[in-house]
Amino acid sequence: MKALHGIRVLDLTHMLSGPYGAMLLADMGADTIKVEPPAAGEGTRKLLAKNERFSLKGMGAYFLTLNRNKRSVCLDLKSERGLELFYGLVEEADVVIDNFSAGVTSRLKIDHEHLSKINPRIVTCSVTGFGSAGPDPMRPAFDQVIQGMGGGMSITGEPGGRPLRAGIPIGDLSGGMFAAMGILSALVARQSTGRGQHVDISMLDCQISMLNYMATMYSLSGENPEPLGNGHFVHVPYNTFDTATQPIIIAVIFDTFWENLAEIVDVPEFKDEKYLTQPGRFEDREFINSRLQEVLLTRPADEWIALLREKRIPVAPVNNFEQALNDPQVRFRNMVVEVEHPDGGSTEMPGNPVKLSETYEDSFSSPPLLGQHTSQVLQDLLGLDEAQLDELRTHAIIR
Repeated sequence: MKALHGIRVLDLTHMLSGPYGAMLLADMGADTIKVEPPAAGEGTRKLLAKNERFSLKGMGAYFLTLNRNKRSVCLDLKSERGLELFYGLVEEADVVIDNFSAGVTSRLKIDHEHLSKINPRIVTCSVTGFGSAGPDPMRPAFDQVIQGMGGGMSITGEPGGRPLRAGIPIGDLSGGMFAAMGILSALVARQSTGRGQHVDISMLDCQISMLNYMATMYSLSGENPEPLGNGHFVHVPYNTFDTATQPIIIAVIFDTFWENLAEIVDVPEFKDEKYLTQPGRFEDREFINSRLQEVLLTRPADEWIALLREKRIPVAPVNNFEQALNDPQVRFRNMVVEVEHPDGGSTEMPGNPVKLSETYEDSFSSPPLLGQHTSQVLQDLLGLDEAQLDELRTHAIIR
């Protein structure tokens, strides 16, 4: 049995941040019902859907990944009858999650104020760019906008170069992760209070939180940090270095690591007592990095990694996707899983990183076809019969 067995989530999300948060809950066992517009469904159904390289039977990589372990119900929330059916589902649910623009849920009458009158135990969560209040929460926001505003881009890139966004969409993904944490916190609180509450997640807030100790360093010094490439502002050598085959990362944090490294690379200048402690190494960081780089180019990455690991020096290859997804440790921990398409065929994708010792089951059902579970859910949860379902279909309220 999975940890969130018995928790029911109504998923109104679209694109990336919200669907990712709902996917995390679904992976951990929540019965996650994706509520979609009847005409075309959620927007990511179309993304890459016709791209032969990045789709499977008309379902693109976005939707395939973000909507596993979910069921799909099509409801027209803009119609009176569709809204009434949704309210019925809310009575049977624990969580409603959305990532509409600020103000949309109140206009649709599906915000916490409305839904808590129907089900006082309901937990609602909205993931927006800037939160529900403030000087200008209505601004549109996407991943790179948030990365730029959040400060992290200003320290990403080579010294003196242009700011760079993170290669993975951390603005969106962090919003989804914090949404899942907030929802779980509200569910725990409900056990004491008996009431649900609203979880307000701002993607910008999430980026500011992730600045963490570096923001405190700025507060203490008043100095804006600058991009350092892959180097470190304290430790030396702590960087990415080329080898004869592929780049590797060496992270010398403790002085003992340096002593072992100096023994392995056998550079006479590295024997200087000045380098036995961090201040001396930091003072001559450019020389140390350039001289170490010369030596590392003389052997392939595998040889250096073996030598450095033997001496317990933190080292790693800079893997491409193929290498990362086929790493034995990654495979052992079931972090690459096979997920089937509902019409047949399958593809691999990242697994669930949350490993629990008891309430844990690694299983992944197919992402749903549009409206695949509409009849099943409305019959099971609301008791509708086939005649009622046919009438709803006729009026395009469901699909």
